[in-house]
Amino acid sequence: MKVLQINTVCGNGSVGRITVDISHALEQAGEECLIAYGRRSAPPGVEAWRFGTNKDMGIHVLHTFFRGEHGFASRKQTGRLIEGIRAYDPDVIHLHNLHGFYLDTEQMFWYLRQAGKPVVWTLHDCWAFTGHCAYFDYVGCEKWKTGCEKCALHRSAYPYALFRDNSRNNYQRKKGMLGEHPIPHMTLVTPSRWLMGLVKESFLKEYPVRVIHNGIDLKQFSPEADGEGLRRRLGLGEKYIVLGVANMWEERKGYPYFVELARELGAEFQVILIGLDKKKLKNLPEGILGLARTDSVEELARYYAMADVYVNATLEDNFPTTNLEALACGTPVITFATGGSVESVGDTCGRIVPKGDKEGLIKAVRELRGQPLSREACRQQALHYDKYDRFREYVELYRELKENL
Repeated sequence: MKVLQINTVCGNGSVGRITVDISHALEQAGEECLIAYGRRSAPPGVEAWRFGTNKDMGIHVLHTFFRGEHGFASRKQTGRLIEGIRAYDPDVIHLHNLHGFYLDTEQMFWYLRQAGKPVVWTLHDCWAFTGHCAYFDYVGCEKWKTGCEKCALHRSAYPYALFRDNSRNNYQRKKGMLGEHPIPHMTLVTPSRWLMGLVKESFLKEYPVRVIHNGIDLKQFSPEADGEGLRRRLGLGEKYIVLGVANMWEERKGYPYFVELARELGAEFQVILIGLDKKKLKNLPEGILGLARTDSVEELARYYAMADVYVNATLEDNFPTTNLEALACGTPVITFATGGSVESVGDTCGRIVPKGDKEGLIKAVRELRGQPLSREACRQQALHYDKYDRFREYVELYRELKENL
């Protein structure tokens, strides 16, 4: 069986790493895989093909900024991708993120409608059924259910349509190509039950939907990581460590709540944030130890293992792997009741706080300090998210769809 995966990047970022992990799972099962991607470079040892160009990405960025039509440019390189698909002749086509300044979705779905091949589309966010944004929880918008217009996020949220709100037209085009003219043999996958519920309220509701949770490497993220050694090197002594991790710290990821935690908790606590940009590192308030983003899994695992609690104060998210990474290192998780963030957290391994409840967040941290949870129970919860088990579910899905065609 030959599987072609399509994504913005290969091996970079969370979704890029997922494509590589799925490729390895296919190889272990004796199957073949090619990853077609639009930007950056692929890691060595992975069968991958970059069909996109830097020039085209720049043009697509301008197209998005000035016309607000993200996902409706890059016709030439989308044609090149389609030619490559025909040449490779896969048994199954697996789509990941189609946004990211590299693809003409109308042209792509026109081809898939004619190709007659099984298609899997993993929705890593909500962009597929909105007129602009990847998430809308932060502003409480529900226009995606009936028809986007007058988007409150078109300038402030990715993909940043800075000079024109085209959300109404984008929504109608997506609904037309996916809802009113369905793609045959297409199955949707969501990493969370929360996102599956949203899909069933959208114009994608007629497609079959499955939940396949994200997974992590339980060998890399483990209580065996040298957290105590890191604590000694940082001179943190007996402080109760509250950890937060994000790729980009902004209001929707909960940065202001960590500022409040540092202000309210007292000197016996230490807030540590990983993933801060230069500006935030320069202007950190008292009580917060900040670090830039790290690409070292070993270093990140040591911070998780050192922490007494991991706090995920995000105001919108799908199924964050940071929760899983913390649990795998034996660290309990406190999360806002946001999206699919709650789905990996139970009473034995953490606490769920109402979204945006600052006092509830502070209370939960203090409660876990006074009544610590079992680190072994946290690790046991993480065992449900072994990436090798999760990504084998994709291999089984591919085989099922190929046999049923």
